[in-house]
Amino acid sequence: MSVCAPPSGTDDSLRIDKWLWHARFFKSRSLATAMVAAGRLRINRTPIAKPHYQVRAGDVLTFPQGSHIRVIEVVALGQRRGPASEAQALYNDLDPPQPRRREDAPAIATPAERERGAGRPTKKQRREIDRLRG
Repeated sequence: MSVCAPPSGTDDSLRIDKWLWHARFFKSRSLATAMVAAGRLRINRTPIAKPHYQVRAGDVLTFPQGSHIRVIEVVALGQRRGPASEAQALYNDLDPPQPRRREDAPAIATPAERERGAGRPTKKQRREIDRLRG
């Protein structure tokens, strides 16, 4: 029986795409890889375009997520993609997203106002129209 060799790099680092997936910033590792490959991630203010870049504890990540720019400090490296409580222990959010303002929130849909009698005629009104027409 042979023992598997450790992954490339040291035990104190992890691929950035895997870490983003473990920390639950992306639903899949391929989405994290695509975002990194597009060059939209900075580690310690340096743009990174390779998903195999090794991230370490203490690194500061800056990347867009939705309409927010996330600034995250790596606290620990994960061994697996666990529950959300375990994922939140992997990072410290240096600039948490602000709550939505009233102007940004979508308006609650209300039914349109219309005058009584406006709109589609009732059955009684249709019969009266038919009588007038002949």
